[in-house]
Amino acid sequence: MEVEEPIKAAPVEASSAPAKLPQKRFYRQRAHSNPIADHTFDYPAHPDDYDWSQHYPSIGDQRVVFADIGCGYGGFLVTLGEMFPDKFAVGMEIRVKVSDYVMDRVQALRKLNDGQYGNIACIRTNAMKYLTNFFHKGQLEKMFFLYPDPHFKKAKHKWRIINSALLSEYSYVLRQGGLIYTVTDVKDLHEWMCKHIEQHPAFERLTEDEVKADLLSEKLLDSSEEGKKVTRNKGDKFVAIFRKI
Repeated sequence: MEVEEPIKAAPVEASSAPAKLPQKRFYRQRAHSNPIADHTFDYPAHPDDYDWSQHYPSIGDQRVVFADIGCGYGGFLVTLGEMFPDKFAVGMEIRVKVSDYVMDRVQALRKLNDGQYGNIACIRTNAMKYLTNFFHKGQLEKMFFLYPDPHFKKAKHKWRIINSALLSEYSYVLRQGGLIYTVTDVKDLHEWMCKHIEQHPAFERLTEDEVKADLLSEKLLDSSEEGKKVTRNKGDKFVAIFRKI
């Protein structure tokens, strides 16, 4: 019987040039991408088929436990790496140039900060389709949905990253007691996400006191590039956290 080899990324050629952080102006792309369109992705048939060491050289037998879904330019992902140096976090981003930026940013941070940022990485994929191809049942401790595409038109609400069908997948990859974090500057989307998660039997919403006590509650607002933009524009921010029961 043929055995499939673990999926590996192409090797990165070493460069003698001094490391420096990438500039976003060279990676600009439209704000949102159609998650239903046929994009080309490499993804494993089963989580055991994926070689995580290509992203985390020191991961060994450990597993990724944090997933930033639609990580954008990686600001919050970097914050996770700094706050939880012993935990492995992955950003999942569908846009080509944006994911390229995050990958280059992580590599530059590692070169500029010896021994740091080896616990974060970015994968270009469609989390709405392939999440369970990457993660085992009950693997994740935390999932983050920060400033997701609101898909304002009613006909496109089915494309929203929080919906009844996808919540069952999120429940599958989250361990008991695992958390879903949501942040948006769109009140209608906030109410939509809260309604759908609260109606799902696998989740319960944290109280205001529990949200305030969470170490990440303040970082959720301004660590990401989108969060900083909302702050500059003096926009509203709506936060909710949910626990798998």
